[in-house]
Amino acid sequence: MATLTSTFTWIASIGASLTVKPNVRKVSFGDGYEQRLAYGINTQPEVWSLEFRGKSTVEAAAIDNFLRARGAVQSFDWTTPSGITGKFLCEEWSRSIEEPNLENIHATFRQVFDLS
Repeated sequence: MATLTSTFTWIASIGASLTVKPNVRKVSFGDGYEQRLAYGINTQPEVWSLEFRGKSTVEAAAIDNFLRARGAVQSFDWTTPSGITGKFLCEEWSRSIEEPNLENIHATFRQVFDLS
């Protein structure tokens, strides 16, 4: 499969939400004692829940086609609503039609740390 070099340039609607779950390994011992250790070098990947509301059918199709072309395998560059640029994957998205030529896309972007 050829590598797609690309940047996701569409702007998400207001209301994007960020989830961070640090990568931590934990060992519990007797008497409630617990030891924790950050696991890996990139320990706090970001996961963004996004909506692209009120898009025309053409623009919604362009977003859908962009995500389908990568198929949750190839990462893409994206700048978060907080202004941080990184590599992300979209493993799931949905598209809904509100009325003729008015659509919404819901997507989850997960930050990845790879060399592509």
